[in-house]
Amino acid sequence: MASAFGTASTCGIKPAPAGVALAAPKKHLSLVSTSLVSLPRKVRPQRKCSFRVNAAKELHFNKDGSAIRKLQNGVNKLADLVGVTLGPKGRNVVLESKYGSPKIVNDGVTVAKEVELEDPVENIGAKLVRQAAAKTNDLAGDGTTTSVVLAQGMITEGVKLLVQITRGIEKTAKALVSKLQKMSKEVEDSELADVAAVSAGNNYEIGNMIAEAMKKVGRQGVVTLEEGKSAENNLYVVEGMQFDRGYISPYFVTDSEKMTVEYENCKLLLVDKKINNARDLIAILEDAIRSGYPILIVAEDIEQEALATLVGLEATEQEYEKEKLNERIAKLSGGVAVIQVGAQTETELKEKKLRVEDALNATKAAVEEGIVVGGGCTLLRLASKVDAIIETLENDEQKKSLSYPLKLITKNAGVNGSVVTEKVLANENFRYGYNAATGKYEDLMAAGIIDPTKVVRCCLEHAASVAKTFITSDAVVVDIKEPEQAPAPANPMGGGSGFGF
Repeated sequence: MASAFGTASTCGIKPAPAGVALAAPKKHLSLVSTSLVSLPRKVRPQRKCSFRVNAAKELHFNKDGSAIRKLQNGVNKLADLVGVTLGPKGRNVVLESKYGSPKIVNDGVTVAKEVELEDPVENIGAKLVRQAAAKTNDLAGDGTTTSVVLAQGMITEGVKLLVQITRGIEKTAKALVSKLQKMSKEVEDSELADVAAVSAGNNYEIGNMIAEAMKKVGRQGVVTLEEGKSAENNLYVVEGMQFDRGYISPYFVTDSEKMTVEYENCKLLLVDKKINNARDLIAILEDAIRSGYPILIVAEDIEQEALATLVGLEATEQEYEKEKLNERIAKLSGGVAVIQVGAQTETELKEKKLRVEDALNATKAAVEEGIVVGGGCTLLRLASKVDAIIETLENDEQKKSLSYPLKLITKNAGVNGSVVTEKVLANENFRYGYNAATGKYEDLMAAGIIDPTKVVRCCLEHAASVAKTFITSDAVVVDIKEPEQAPAPANPMGGGSGFGF
């Protein structure tokens, strides 16, 4: 069993959302599990049985092009909706909420998740493109709208020449990524605020706060978000390590008024595997008892046998990557920056928190892989720079698709995208482009209009993957909707008994 043993001067633990004491308490001992643990009930054995219900399916073939057209309609509906949020002058989208007030958001992936189309084939098309946004969000944390718009462009242009386009998409995407990495540069400390601000809709209040947070805890430090209690944004640094875990059993409480656990000179044991029995820990526990120091155990999971000896704690689920273990131990002395997002209303708070989250993710992505010119201009110039496109394709379909993000950004700013595209390409300086926030043509890198290379790379890769899958589809299978049952007629006798009482 691999483990890491560390020391912390003070260990404070707050209660987790819910918990149950599973055994007798032990003095100065806490166990935090990253998996949900519970004791089995004594239940009467039951015979296993299984059944399967097969629903009728409706088949749509692409003999007359109708299947692809319907799929493309779904793509366009989703992309047109998500696209209104793109760029510094992108608008918000109002989402209906079954519970509470409506949501007003400017986040592409949040909008995409809410889209469910009535036509089942169109809905499948929307879901296919939603994959590009979801994968980009998972890997880069930003760029979801660009992924959707770029996928829409590749699909729209690709369906015109199916065979030729599908052969070149994979090769071209790799060439684009290779050239993109050559165009990238390492982000300077002074540029972190620009990266965050661009991602947050040109909001430099958010950008400066994130840059300040990274300055205080370092580029590899931990920055977390919280919902504030006031209308103002706040930034503070917590000494030590902070993560979303807590004790479950109240038996560990050392301060009954604050309901917290605080240990002085606490020993910290990190276990990267499941604890199968208490014997695995006997040597460490005996040493802790002899030396008289408190011990905190953080483990992946624990077996029932060990729970019978120790006090078991349930905690909300979170995945800990083993390769990050040493890095996290090192951060114990580095502190954690906490950004409290404030707003006047709950609706504003939710929208603002999404912006800050995107901005923070974009900044982290910039630190990882560097930055490139933003505003859609890097994608536009890639088309003319990559030799693979010119050599393998006789048509301009893929090159046209790379101009979609810039054209949509300018459209949202009320400017003709085709005119802007021609003027940008007329200047050979790759840093030259259109600043939609100010309406000026200038050096975008100097103006702070920059994108994380990782975000642009993920947009390219995932949009190309979805487009290739879409274009090569030739049939669609969907569930047949069951007809809605008519409501039962009212009882003419009145009452529920049927006797008129």
